[in-house]
Amino acid sequence: MSIVAVEGIQELEEGDDLAAFVAERAELEDGDVVVVAQKAVSKIEGRVVRLDDVVPSERARELAGGTDPRRLEVILQESVRLVRTRPPLVISETRHGFVCASAGVDQSNAPEAGMLVLLPVDPDASAARLRDGLRERTGRFVGVIVADSFGRAWRQGTTDVAVGAAGVRVLLDLHGERDRVGYELHATVIALADEIAGAAQLVMGKLDGVPVAVVRGLDVAGEESARDLVMPADRDLFR
Repeated sequence: MSIVAVEGIQELEEGDDLAAFVAERAELEDGDVVVVAQKAVSKIEGRVVRLDDVVPSERARELAGGTDPRRLEVILQESVRLVRTRPPLVISETRHGFVCASAGVDQSNAPEAGMLVLLPVDPDASAARLRDGLRERTGRFVGVIVADSFGRAWRQGTTDVAVGAAGVRVLLDLHGERDRVGYELHATVIALADEIAGAAQLVMGKLDGVPVAVVRGLDVAGEESARDLVMPADRDLFR
């Protein structure tokens, strides 16, 4: 397996053609997985907010904890459920079903100071559009993963996970398989797309302005959704 950063992509703006930028800079092969940073997708799709345009509610002021309440207002607008709060920290559920810090709202790597970047409205659809655009420009059948950094309960640090996917399997279900000593697996499901996203982040980084990587050498073609990675409510022991 190899993971190669796609370098030389300019700072992205709303309406930019990411498929064209990638096709110009990467020699793709059938079966490759193109991993793209969520912020790159969000910028292209206009999912950015200027703090100057935000009027904070009283609830946002309560949660701000001495920080800018306008940021908390945007977090509230992007949330369907607050899971835990400790002002100014908020863990919430997004419209996509993701449970994450700040509803995925982030100031880092925004187009300019005083702006926030939001999650794409439909990251799976975003991944599908990029996959189709790359097919049109290169003739290659590739998978696409839209990746974002998530924290993990009971673990320090963040890792990239798949928030959008197209043309790839996102889960590897090993139920019924047997290990090398013959034990039958009953509960092992590997978050395949998350592992690919995390691996790609090693070459993309957070400070280097590299929004895309190509992962080669994996047999992961399929048609699954990143939403398949979300724990169903009836199986969530912490809900």
